[in-house]
Amino acid sequence: MSTKEGTGDHEGVSLVMTVLNEASSIGAFLSSLEGQDRSPEELVVVDGGSTDQTVAAIEDWARAVPWPVRVEVRPGANISEGRNAAIALAKYDLVAVTDAGTVLDADWLATLLRGKESGVDVVCGFFEPTWSSWRERLLASSLMPLKSEIDPDAFLPSSRSLLVTRRAWEVVGGYPEWLDYCEDLVFDIAMKEAGLTFAFAGGAIARWPARPTFTTYARQYYRYGRGDGKAGLWSKRHAARYAAYATGLAGLAVARGPVVPTLLTLGFGAYASRYFRRVWSRRPESVGRTAALLAMVPAVAVVGDVAKMVGYPVGLSWRKRYQNGRDR
Repeated sequence: MSTKEGTGDHEGVSLVMTVLNEASSIGAFLSSLEGQDRSPEELVVVDGGSTDQTVAAIEDWARAVPWPVRVEVRPGANISEGRNAAIALAKYDLVAVTDAGTVLDADWLATLLRGKESGVDVVCGFFEPTWSSWRERLLASSLMPLKSEIDPDAFLPSSRSLLVTRRAWEVVGGYPEWLDYCEDLVFDIAMKEAGLTFAFAGGAIARWPARPTFTTYARQYYRYGRGDGKAGLWSKRHAARYAAYATGLAGLAVARGPVVPTLLTLGFGAYASRYFRRVWSRRPESVGRTAALLAMVPAVAVVGDVAKMVGYPVGLSWRKRYQNGRDR
């Protein structure tokens, strides 16, 4: 019996995920899964061709848990292909989705399931940052949104914390397998446009770390920008970013005296206010460490913006070639 006493709810739920070279983090994830107040009826994992001990670690762990664990190895599968394959293999019509590298709060799955009321097709969980170094803390606390920022009606959930019906997945044709980044946003938008019903379960928390260095952070945000371009997402938002930086650079180039730099500084402070607010909300007890984190917020904002501005036109170029190829 996989549902622990006192947590009976739905008839069955499959948990699906993809993995690729997660040997260093998979143990923490599996421990958090084993500690769930409400266990899934099965776990389906699609491995994209790991060259480390990821698959062996999952298979060893699976021998000790009371529910079925299926591991399917599909070398070269991207995250969308892996998720679609896992959902296709899943036994149950309720499917919880998460990512390797996360650590799930003990009530994560139970909270998602409580949000699955009659008529609800998609239950959106939430995520919170973790860190093990000062730099990870800076990036995580700056970039990850606060729950107070979320509009439940407009929220597009990450697939690291999601519950979806098989019907919803089928209606939109699954995750977009042509897309390597931002695939979960495209999946969400397709379900919204199909008229499916969403519910927000903000207490279903999956915790995950930020990138450990500015180099890996910049690479991640370059891929986000490229993914936006490939998917044709947020064109106005990207245009506004280019315009803002172009205006700022032009203003600095022609500035004579302190007025223009002061105005630009105030404008940038207003633009980056959400980053400052997040860091302040997650501040350490030390005043000095808090001040150091706040002082680095502009660097975080600029690095992420520049990375996206480099990646976005690369994605747009790919999209044009892709569409031209389909039209032939």
